[in-house]
Amino acid sequence: MKTLSTDLIRIYSGRVTRFAGLTAAAILLAGVALQLVGRASADEARVIPAPTMDEKAGSAATETAVLAGGCFWGVQGVFQHVNGVVSATSGYTGGSKNAAHYEMVSGGDTGHAESVRIVFDPHKVSYGHLLQIYFSVAHDPTELNYQGPDTGTQYRSAIFPTSQSQADIAHAYIEQLNHAKVFDAKIVTKIEPARQFYAAENYHQDFLTTHPTYPYIVINDLPKIKNLQHLFPSDYRADPVLVTASAGAN
Repeated sequence: MKTLSTDLIRIYSGRVTRFAGLTAAAILLAGVALQLVGRASADEARVIPAPTMDEKAGSAATETAVLAGGCFWGVQGVFQHVNGVVSATSGYTGGSKNAAHYEMVSGGDTGHAESVRIVFDPHKVSYGHLLQIYFSVAHDPTELNYQGPDTGTQYRSAIFPTSQSQADIAHAYIEQLNHAKVFDAKIVTKIEPARQFYAAENYHQDFLTTHPTYPYIVINDLPKIKNLQHLFPSDYRADPVLVTASAGAN
């Protein structure tokens, strides 16, 4: 595990607050305190029905989905543990290429959302099933422009379909879940087609796996991995598919 480098202090500045002049220990303690007053239900997930509308696997070996649900550390971590996922990359979607940088996106006015590009084998896991995991485990789709302790449009719940079929499935599934009143409030997830994904900086990739003791990860994201294992045991893979491992194989 890396020490608290300059890059990681910058990450904490965006995730929690500004800690200029504080020691690494003080930053960590402040992170703990702030996360503890965040959403108390971080370890909760919903059992939800599977989508009634889904894709059938065609001849393509892989398909790509792009999803946003708050901090990309946790969303990436969840899908890296799903069987059938070939890769899951943290990044930015919704704004311009020039604005696809962490410091700019953290300002909340670039149009970008922290997102995850998921390449998956449709013969092993369907797009609709990925959405079921997304709505059930990866985030809370009823929180408008925030997730837990993170606030701003960059943390919005959004689906960026890469085909008309994906858009139709997403629309139908949201309508199905709202009609069934699965959640206590209406789903606010936006469906935003024709948006370009830009990979995030290297220090953001695989963050949940490489920093499992970070207060933010422990409180907000590790419970999601436990919920995935509990609610979707047949989909859970113990060894995550990592960006760094994929890069090393190329």
